[in-house]
Amino acid sequence: MTEFELLNKYNVPVPRYTSYPTVPYWSNNIDKKLWEEKLRQRFLETNNSQGISLYIHLPFCESLCTYCGCNKKITTNHSIEKEYIDAVITEWKMYQQLMMERPVIREIHLGGGTPTFFSPANLSSLIQSILAGSVVHADANFSFEAHPNNTTREHLGTLYQLGFRRVSYGVQDNDPVVQRIINRIQPFENIMNVTGMARDIGYESVNYDLIYGLPKQTLEGIKETINSCITQKPDRVAFYSYAHVPWTSRGQRLFDENDLPEPVMKMKLYQAGRNLFLQNNYQDIGMDHFALRSDSLCSAFESGSLHRNFMGYTDQHTGLILGLGVSSISDAGNAFVQNSKSLHDYYSRLQEGVLPVEKGYYLEDEDLIFRKYILDISCKGEATFSSRSRDLLEAFSFPFLSTLQEDGLVNFDADQVKVTPLGRNYLRNVCSAFDLHLLRKSISTTNPTFSRAI
Repeated sequence: MTEFELLNKYNVPVPRYTSYPTVPYWSNNIDKKLWEEKLRQRFLETNNSQGISLYIHLPFCESLCTYCGCNKKITTNHSIEKEYIDAVITEWKMYQQLMMERPVIREIHLGGGTPTFFSPANLSSLIQSILAGSVVHADANFSFEAHPNNTTREHLGTLYQLGFRRVSYGVQDNDPVVQRIINRIQPFENIMNVTGMARDIGYESVNYDLIYGLPKQTLEGIKETINSCITQKPDRVAFYSYAHVPWTSRGQRLFDENDLPEPVMKMKLYQAGRNLFLQNNYQDIGMDHFALRSDSLCSAFESGSLHRNFMGYTDQHTGLILGLGVSSISDAGNAFVQNSKSLHDYYSRLQEGVLPVEKGYYLEDEDLIFRKYILDISCKGEATFSSRSRDLLEAFSFPFLSTLQEDGLVNFDADQVKVTPLGRNYLRNVCSAFDLHLLRKSISTTNPTFSRAI
């Protein structure tokens, strides 16, 4: 099969598998009391041994980046900061009441939106309120996402003093033509400045987010972007495939779809970037992610301890992720919940004294088994099968794996599956061989749900 034929065959809508089951299969009518019970049980199981992780969603941005599919609120009115910070603190206190002991905080990640939209003083107030009454784990890992255009030395210094040691900058693309069409004008000098500031202050890890497949992107342009980024030696790089989902992200409707790279060109963009990273001492650790060989993510990949969750790849696994803020997702191992997506609903529920969870999913034994297969494929490139899932594997997964094997993407037998070097370009497709919800087509195929794999 030619490269073009392979791309056409596997360029189908599939999830990114930051969870399993994926969010479209969750219910809008969950038993919220059951969530509280599952959360409390998981907290008691993991708090003292592993600690817990917090994801805090800070949704505000001053301008719309038209490629973005995240939950965000566009405003230049910074007076709204305090109301939101107070609401997140209220939510945290409600969760604290469910905990039977002082929480041990292992991870905090501030995501967005644009966390550096908020003033350093308000970010400090938020984190100090979270840490008050908590214990910080000896191996704590605190990180935040930042916009190179509005991140100040004060932002970096304030968060460093609060224990943050990792920062992720949204670079996306350095080509001025691409920047104009995605409405993110960002001189590379700004990226150099904030990277230098972070390292001067003492940050141990700097990540760059880059995107391939953006409108007007060219092969020469992506090479120039990556070569310039490599001069700054970011410790980690998330090299994301642009997800074109205009049915959920209105900003993407502003694009002329004729400006988007065709699948073959999009794969060439990825391969060019991947080759440059590999040539410059980066390790391909999984789905869209690269790390310097000196970075802990690379060590975790090589030791087989790498983990993947809603925050991406991590070298830690606490067993409980608590999401705070609008649209945040929590993961208690056998249960997922997501907060209200609108600020109005989020505020209203907190004012009513109830947790602002809106939808969720409680995992059955079958889900837990196949979730592990997908995690192992994502993090290790291989999975060993459980005898308890034999019938389901034979009915759903093995026929799909046979096709993948014929196309050179995996090698498998009755006991295990391993992704080939070629298959690493199609990890999302390989993971989908274990997505029973997708294979059973429990969501209507007449409406678009996921972005295409390529």
